[in-house]
Amino acid sequence: MYAIVRAGGRQEKVAVGDVVVMDRQVGEPGASLALPVLLLVDGAAVTSDPSVLAKATVTAEIVDHHRGPKIDILKYKNKTGYRRRQGHRQELTAVKVTDIKPGK
Repeated sequence: MYAIVRAGGRQEKVAVGDVVVMDRQVGEPGASLALPVLLLVDGAAVTSDPSVLAKATVTAEIVDHHRGPKIDILKYKNKTGYRRRQGHRQELTAVKVTDIKPGK
């Protein structure tokens, strides 16, 4: 069984035991987190009915918080002396999926 969940503005395919890296979530490592279900697949049965998916739950446990790789942003205009340099590191959270319960 696996599910497609909304995780940090993106969609992720998860199964029990998977570790997913998403945008920073509120909570300490070890805290439980519920992820909204968009699609549920159990063998040959595919569930996409919103009323059934509203009852389905995917629970995950926060493993750790960390920062992503450094991204360098460079802006440059030729012959004008205009140069700007900026860096960015995204705040991320790793979560481990602990349970998937279908809504029936």
